[in-house]
Amino acid sequence: MEDVELIISTLLAGVVSAVVTAVVMQKVLKTQKDKNLQELQKESDRLKKERDLQNKEKFLQMKEDHEKQVRERSVRVEQLERKLDEREKQVKKKADEQEKERKDLQTDKSKLDVLLEVNAKKQEDLDKLVQKHLQELEKIAGLPIAEAKAQLIETIKEEAKTSAQAYIREVTEEAKLTANKEAKKIVIQSIQRVATEQAVENAVSVFNIENDDIKGRIIGREGRNIRSLEAATGVEIVVDDTPEAIILSCFDPVRREIARLSLQQLVMDGRIHPARIEEVVSKTKRGLEEEIVEVGKRTCMDLGIHNLHPELIRMVGRMKYRSSYGQNLLQHSREVANLAATMASELGLNPKLARRAGLLHDIGKVPDTEAELPHALLGMKLAEKYGEKPEICNAIGAHHDEIEMTGLLSPIVQVCDAISGARPGARREILESYMKRIRELEQLAMNYPGVSKSYAIQAGRELRVMVEAEKVSDQEADAISFEIAQKIQNEMTYPGQIRITVIREKRAVNYAK
Repeated sequence: MEDVELIISTLLAGVVSAVVTAVVMQKVLKTQKDKNLQELQKESDRLKKERDLQNKEKFLQMKEDHEKQVRERSVRVEQLERKLDEREKQVKKKADEQEKERKDLQTDKSKLDVLLEVNAKKQEDLDKLVQKHLQELEKIAGLPIAEAKAQLIETIKEEAKTSAQAYIREVTEEAKLTANKEAKKIVIQSIQRVATEQAVENAVSVFNIENDDIKGRIIGREGRNIRSLEAATGVEIVVDDTPEAIILSCFDPVRREIARLSLQQLVMDGRIHPARIEEVVSKTKRGLEEEIVEVGKRTCMDLGIHNLHPELIRMVGRMKYRSSYGQNLLQHSREVANLAATMASELGLNPKLARRAGLLHDIGKVPDTEAELPHALLGMKLAEKYGEKPEICNAIGAHHDEIEMTGLLSPIVQVCDAISGARPGARREILESYMKRIRELEQLAMNYPGVSKSYAIQAGRELRVMVEAEKVSDQEADAISFEIAQKIQNEMTYPGQIRITVIREKRAVNYAK
């Protein structure tokens, strides 16, 4: 029984303990729930404050941007207003100027009307005086005006016939005198229409090297390399103290070119010995011969010359490596060919034959073997040998008057050869003496009164003199031109002829407003 009571009491104690525990746990849970609700409320209040703050900042930013846009718009409006004000001022100023010009024009028109009225009145008075004068003349002469006019016309006709006959005689005489001038004019025009070049050749070429160590290899042991090279090319090779250079000396430009190309090949190859030298020189000679033929073909093609014998083509190519008084022979022959063609066209002759004769006129200077004949006669024989026409052969042989000229091409080629050789810069001429002659020519014209400027043009072939229109009349300009020409003839030495042109220009300048 006691055991049952003990068990019951134990169970009751457990139940009470469980109830108490449940009540305590409920209170704890309620307390925790209240605490969580408070924290959530605080977090909600905090987020609300942050959102309100962000909205406030955003509002302030938008307000600031709006104010900035308003300010910028205000500035633009002010700028536009200033521009409008300035434009309004300009328009007003222009309107004032136009109003002033209109008033000035109105005043000038009034003055002009007054002058026209005065002029009309004077013209009327003058007509009355002329009529009165004619009536008095009729009384004095005893002839009506119509008869007096008829007699005057007859007298003028007779005088006009006499003057016309005298003028015809003068024109005829002047035509005879100016025939020579017209011929010279054709020559000058031909010179001006041909573009000229110049090329000066020397008897010495310089072969540049990278360093002086190559000189010893070119000389070789005991000089055997340089002796072999000189024997193979026929060119004197001078190796001295000149830095990074070797001198090639020979009167024949073809040999100098062969030596230069051979040296270039040997230096690039690096193998320099007598056997190699002979091989390279032989190969260079063959290559240069091919180049000479190619130059001849290209020259004939450029000038429009066809059906030329291959040997003559080769001789034309050899002209590239020949010079005459410092003037390159090929350039000289091309120049003579173009001049001759131009002059032949001016004279109504065949320009193709003239160009052919001009190109071949100096082939006697480039023969394969030396001959005792002058180069003109030798060139003529070569042209005959290779089937050129008789007029071309005669032009070649007669361009130095060594045979008689039989055609019109001969004097043309002779003149063109002289023109090409005599022009300034074509052949060796000391630059200082040439410039001195040009300066003396210009200074001679400046010594005359009324001359403002003088220019020597066309390499000294023409002198243009500018005179002041206020100080020099037309007659005085003619006299100055004549006097300058006479003074140049008497005091200066010059090739060919010099044309003196005196220019008197009168300028009248006004402005329309």
